[in-house]
Amino acid sequence: MRMLAIDTALGACSVAVVETEGGEARVVSVPMERGHAEALMPLVAGALAAAGGLQTIERIAVTVGPGSFTGLRVGLACARALALGAKIPVVGVSTLTALAAPALDSGEGVAPVASAIDARHGRVFFQVFSGDGRPLVAPRITDARDAARALGDGPALVVGSGAGLVIAAAENGAAALSDGPHVAPDPIWIARLGAAGDPETSPPRPLYLKAADAHPSVSGLIARV
Repeated sequence: MRMLAIDTALGACSVAVVETEGGEARVVSVPMERGHAEALMPLVAGALAAAGGLQTIERIAVTVGPGSFTGLRVGLACARALALGAKIPVVGVSTLTALAAPALDSGEGVAPVASAIDARHGRVFFQVFSGDGRPLVAPRITDARDAARALGDGPALVVGSGAGLVIAAAENGAAALSDGPHVAPDPIWIARLGAAGDPETSPPRPLYLKAADAHPSVSGLIARV
């Protein structure tokens, strides 16, 4: 299946056109904490032009979170607009699943794999998968110490920007760092997961897991009479 993958959820702006059955891939990934809105469309346009245009794409995969509120909205809006215009399906892919996928596929062993994304203030977005890919702990935001406890006695592999927090909180060497990537998921794996997913059960809907950090100011409000 010829996929367009889009990721703006974390520390990169990534676009890939991937032939999931033949292995051919065109990938552009630019590390960034901010500026996804300005960077995404030129990357998409360039990737599509090199791949023969949007008309060659059979499905779009986009990360739905957890991640940056602004980044998620940018990627989801782009994916939905392209899918609507081209009349093709779009599938949402969890960043936690996409981060864990390379380790689960690598044959590193039967140990569980945990995805941990730094959510600040000692917390992580967290999920655990068995060695065969089954979810063992549902997606959640939690204290790094509680995440480490969820791994039990280990051994477990941990991937993501919050992996260091979880590993540091784990006891008796129960957790070890996976090979990664850690800052943002591999867009080729986003494409593969999107091809395997069902548009009906995996819609492009944001998975925030927490409320927004920013709140409207009330100090300058004019009193109503």
